[in-house]
Amino acid sequence: MKIAILDDYQNAVPALDCYKILDAHEVKVFNNSARGLGQLAIRLAPYEALVLIRERTSLPAALLNKLPNLKLISQTGKVSGHIDVAAATARGIAIAEGTGSPVAPAELTWALIMAASRKIVPYANNLKDGVWQSASVNPQLNGLGRVLRGRTLAIWGYGKIGKLLAGYGQAFGMRVLVWGSQASRQAALTDGLHAAASREAFFAEADVLSLHLRLADVTRGIVTGADLARMKPDALFVNTSRAELVAEGALVTALQAGRPGMAALDVFTEEPLAPDAPLLRMPTVLATPHLGYVERESYEVYFKAAFENIAHFVAGTPTNILNPEALNRA
Repeated sequence: MKIAILDDYQNAVPALDCYKILDAHEVKVFNNSARGLGQLAIRLAPYEALVLIRERTSLPAALLNKLPNLKLISQTGKVSGHIDVAAATARGIAIAEGTGSPVAPAELTWALIMAASRKIVPYANNLKDGVWQSASVNPQLNGLGRVLRGRTLAIWGYGKIGKLLAGYGQAFGMRVLVWGSQASRQAALTDGLHAAASREAFFAEADVLSLHLRLADVTRGIVTGADLARMKPDALFVNTSRAELVAEGALVTALQAGRPGMAALDVFTEEPLAPDAPLLRMPTVLATPHLGYVERESYEVYFKAAFENIAHFVAGTPTNILNPEALNRA
């Protein structure tokens, strides 16, 4: 089978142990993203199978209609609105979903919370410039960092990642406050945590607030400017889930207004993020380039599942197909 692996920015996939699953196939790994539908269509037209690294490339109907040889899209992790499933099904293109692990994104979230709370990055950067114990030359930004013990960790979404994060917070002596569906709040209470009395209280009481929601039509833009304005001026807003969970422009406006006082972000509406993006120019923002799942063990989990789905498809025993009706159209 002729296979393309898209958007492997670090050329990491060929070095994975699981890569040998594709030994019998013709594989091309692309390390850069094509710009524009036309360019992408030309690049991908020869391939029978595509391996997508999460949502790095979108496959709308207009693109799928230009890929005459495509039979299978093998997704690392779950499909999250970046593939036109109906269009793929109509063309007889099967979509195989994979699996993942909550460990790496939960650990990255905690690393961001620790780094932002103690101002580790600006302290370290200034030390390299010969400046001792200074987070900023701006007196207003050169305040002390703070510990987490005794503070409130607010978690919106008590799923696999949220539960891990809650455990980290408890280990550090934080009060853990949960918001989300009724089932999430009840699960938090059952686990000995706190459920916020209201959405307003959730934002107002948070010292650190972290989002852990899936992106869907009902959650797109679910965090509003009014929500953020209720946060404390020294609170930290953390988003390692999806940038689109926050209403467009709301976070920049809120940070400029000083509520919340800081943000730690791993996700953005456009990725890769442009160097002149407003968030990157804000000294109160700690930003990382979508590293939540980008580490060795997670890659082995994600790509092993994606490659095994390809092998099973070629063998005539397709697995984990999101749109099985496409198999009857192929």
